[in-house]
Amino acid sequence: MCGIVGGVSSRNIVPILTQGLERLEYRGYDSCGVAVHAAGEPSGLRRTRSTSRVAELIEQIASEGIQGTLGIAHTRWATHGAPVVSNAHPHFSHGPGANASDSPGRIALVHNGIIENYEELRADLQAKGYAFASQTDTEVIAHLIDSLYAGDLFQAFQAAVAQLRGAYALAVFCRDEPQRLVGARAGSPLVLGIGQETAEYFLASDAMALVGVTDQIVYLEEGDLIDVRLGGYQILDKNRRITTDTARPVKTVTAHSGMAELGPYRHYMQKEIFEQPRAIADTLEGVEGIAADLFDQPGTNARAENIFAQIDSVLILACGTSYYSACVAKYWLESIAKIPTQVEVASEYRYRESVPNPKALVITISQSGETADTLAALRHAQKLGMHHTLTICNVATSAMVRECSLAYVTRAGVEIGVASTKAFTTQLAALFLLTLTLAKIKGRLRAAEEARHLKAMRHLPAALQTVLALEPQIIAWSEGFAKKENALFLGRGPHYPIALEGALKLKEISYIHAEAYPAGELKHGPLALVTSEMPVVTVAPNDALLEKLKSNMHEVRARGGVLYVLADADSRIESSEGLHVIRMPEHYGELSPLLHVVPLQLLAYHTACARETDVDKPRNLAKSVTVE
Repeated sequence: MCGIVGGVSSRNIVPILTQGLERLEYRGYDSCGVAVHAAGEPSGLRRTRSTSRVAELIEQIASEGIQGTLGIAHTRWATHGAPVVSNAHPHFSHGPGANASDSPGRIALVHNGIIENYEELRADLQAKGYAFASQTDTEVIAHLIDSLYAGDLFQAFQAAVAQLRGAYALAVFCRDEPQRLVGARAGSPLVLGIGQETAEYFLASDAMALVGVTDQIVYLEEGDLIDVRLGGYQILDKNRRITTDTARPVKTVTAHSGMAELGPYRHYMQKEIFEQPRAIADTLEGVEGIAADLFDQPGTNARAENIFAQIDSVLILACGTSYYSACVAKYWLESIAKIPTQVEVASEYRYRESVPNPKALVITISQSGETADTLAALRHAQKLGMHHTLTICNVATSAMVRECSLAYVTRAGVEIGVASTKAFTTQLAALFLLTLTLAKIKGRLRAAEEARHLKAMRHLPAALQTVLALEPQIIAWSEGFAKKENALFLGRGPHYPIALEGALKLKEISYIHAEAYPAGELKHGPLALVTSEMPVVTVAPNDALLEKLKSNMHEVRARGGVLYVLADADSRIESSEGLHVIRMPEHYGELSPLLHVVPLQLLAYHTACARETDVDKPRNLAKSVTVE
């Protein structure tokens, strides 16, 4: 979602700020802006903001001649207030009694997250004479800091943060302290970057923003405050104690910036779909056999073998696409490992009365490892006494990894497109590996089965390549889909969540309304919607449910519906009038969901291209959802 970049240096920092914003564009945004300390200006502050893309913001900066050695920048995804310039970040304070349209006061601020008590704070500040120029919760923080300022920015900042309720990452500077930048992290990520060539420091919501500037990164922990000056920095923990270098070590982070290059592809989503064979191979690299220590975290005392031996059930918490990977895993965990498994939408789980089981393994799944709802659900489960925790995540340095006892870090690489693709299939690969590991620990995986499954997993990259070769046939399907406004997706067993994921992809980027159902539920309501104008996509692997699925397909055809079927080669489903069939290269047993989702990704992608939508940045959506 929103992106933060800030810094203090002895050189002009504006090009670094704008480069950072460009690297954070993948997170999704609807406005952007930059503010700097301008020593030669009467107000001491300069700012420019835009509701266009970062490229247009850079042009504005050049035309206005904005530069400075202290500054902050932001990409905003609207929560409070419409996506208009007055609501864009950075925000300035205006002293009590000043009109909101007057020249800026002394505080400049950017913010990720949501302040839950902003209305109460706003009313108090208005009573003190502060005027507001925006509808945001963020402007409240700028005025609050201003109201508490008595010559020391960090002291005022600490006092202001103590009054905030909600989630936030903050970067703030003051007109009166030209070489100082302060920040805080609570429920939203923030990192410190340490410059290598000159005495300079940076704050960012993602280390990706600092690629090419520095690889020396300090990851702030929940509740941390940071005081950055040109000569050094100090971090206070949530108890307001000064931290040590051991507690907040400097890490060398190798960011794969090349993965963010588009190359020969039309969109990042297409590139990432075609990267899936490599992503799966990297995720499974080094897996020689099924062993619990694959899920151990270096430097921790928790051991997967001990934890797995104690558990009697699994609880999976996730959102969006990650939730659908969890739904597939439920089928695997119960059929192969014979372990009762519950899958919860993270945003629902934390707000309902549930029955905690201290012997359950709590699994969180997240591409970013910073998904606000999933993190909150994890913490809720821990408060309920469930301390056996494991995360499957694509970012090794994320909060999710740090807060779970065990972890499996997928190696999908940077995912730019908002609609997740390679993150999903690598999650499935990790979840299948976990399933086999639990089955082995529980004595439910014979040696011959282990060897068969490992062979199938090693063959996955090659199998995915053959599925990607179906792209021309899927493009032909997409030409018809692009003219429709509704679609239905059907699947059975572990392919029902794959149908859900296919429907999600289509609606996310093509804006076609799409729903998915277990095929057996068709006659319990959805069949009423079927006409020749509603295409019905059916995931039809040659498994034990195929004959049942064929009956569901006949129900569609009898009502004049048009079927688009992804069938295995030996499923004996033939194309005919109103029945379009694409044959998958091979039946892949338990791992079939990983193969069948790829044509659905391509169908959504090419349908969106035909409708000329913004594939990588679909409207109203963001990549990393760090607000509730």
